[in-house]
Amino acid sequence: VRLVESGGGLVQPGGSLRLSCVHSKKFSQDYYIIGWFRQAPGKEREGISCLSNSDSTTWYSDSVKGRFTISRDKAKNTVYLQMNSLVPEDTALYYCAAAIGITTARPMGVPWMDYWGVGTLVTVSS
Repeated sequence: VRLVESGGGLVQPGGSLRLSCVHSKKFSQDYYIIGWFRQAPGKEREGISCLSNSDSTTWYSDSVKGRFTISRDKAKNTVYLQMNSLVPEDTALYYCAAAIGITTARPMGVPWMDYWGVGTLVTVSS
């Protein structure tokens, strides 16, 4: 399964962007989570949001809760991350990732993830 992100770019503080992640085919089982990580320059990669395919729950990190929204279009094999009220601290390379065998949305760890995209760059600057 390939994950391909798009939608990154340069945006002013307070602005919005919507990221997309297309997965090339359906996963091998119904129990999985798919979501987003980001990595800012000089910092560790952090999980920021995910959703569960089996129970449709979602999870957000404290750093994005209330500003970002994850959603999906199953027919298009696409997951979205709507990002509002962006601040310079949101500047990072954003990765889509998926983990098989997890039944509900939860905080994500880098080692758990089975599939990764190559990332899309988001820059928040005036």
